[in-house]
Amino acid sequence: MKAKRSRGSGSLFQPKGSNNWWIQIYVDGKRHREPTGTDNKRRAENILRDKIAEVTTGNFNPLSHKVTVAELVKAKYTADFNDGNKSLADDESRWRLHLQPLFGTMLASRLSTPMLSKYVAARLAEGAQPGTVNREMSLLRAAFNLGHKSTPPLVVRVPHFPMLEESAARKGFLTDAQYDALGAECMKHGIWLRAIMEIGGTFGWRRSEILGLRVRQIDLIAKCIRLDDSKNGEGREVALTSILVQLLGVCIHGKGGDAPVFTWGEAHHYHGKPVRDFRNQWATVTKAAGVPGLYVHDLRRTGARNLRRAGVPESIVMKIGGWKTSDMFRRYAIVDSRDMAEAMRKLEVSREEVRAAAQVNSQRTAKDAPKQGHPGTRPN
Repeated sequence: MKAKRSRGSGSLFQPKGSNNWWIQIYVDGKRHREPTGTDNKRRAENILRDKIAEVTTGNFNPLSHKVTVAELVKAKYTADFNDGNKSLADDESRWRLHLQPLFGTMLASRLSTPMLSKYVAARLAEGAQPGTVNREMSLLRAAFNLGHKSTPPLVVRVPHFPMLEESAARKGFLTDAQYDALGAECMKHGIWLRAIMEIGGTFGWRRSEILGLRVRQIDLIAKCIRLDDSKNGEGREVALTSILVQLLGVCIHGKGGDAPVFTWGEAHHYHGKPVRDFRNQWATVTKAAGVPGLYVHDLRRTGARNLRRAGVPESIVMKIGGWKTSDMFRRYAIVDSRDMAEAMRKLEVSREEVRAAAQVNSQRTAKDAPKQGHPGTRPN
């Protein structure tokens, strides 16, 4: 009887007609073979060593070499849904529009850093911003890390994901004239888009919070919106302005309590379905309004600036917009040159008022002071 190979022993080999290395290991006497996806022997040796470590620690998964990138991303979606991650819709959009066409059917074991670098270069050539590409890389990296931590692991290794240097935090916001122009253009595309813009520019809410609103959260009688949950984990309630009462009244008319507030209109082929991605419409209205390149997220900066200009205390603005820390809020509390000029004007007016009041007090004091007689004279 042939003796069983020792637990976890293994070797490398190259099949006929292939330059890529395969690993061969024995687990409890049973042979297991799988491709490494590389023709680099040193890299293949590292994969073999990791695989032997999995066998030794009891984390071996004989099917890990068959797992696709799409399956890893799907597992991440499930984890994010269970954790209540509010950016799930954004991740789904990134995957569907950009990552899935290239990586959807690829085996996770084949994904390499050169492939990722090539993808990054292609996205930049298309005009994507470094921050946008980084979010896409972060999605894949998180999916691979989650798969690697699974028991047993879904992937043997996590490749290095190239990340781009991003510019400083954006300072985009709308002036009053730009705000009005954008509002008019949004109205041409539908009340739903005008309402989304108004909520963002009034309360400084995140895009995911706005699109996630349900009819039951809108109280037109009490004139308020109740945000049950949010990205920072805390619910909020804000009072509605008169224009939002009108806009939201149209958006929720005839809908049930659990229905989404924002749905596509009759002219759209997704008529009646929730609005999740409106980047094409947004690009059109921002260009027409003379603010091309403005992000939806810039409405959050606009909302913070407008509330601050209106004299609302910082603590209240933070509660309205959902900022947890003062440092984070101050990144959004934009002050433009006209704000600074108005501040200086108010300072000068204040100083003049102080000087004028001091002069009046001085004159009054001089007038009320007792009159002194001429030196050498005797008072009566």
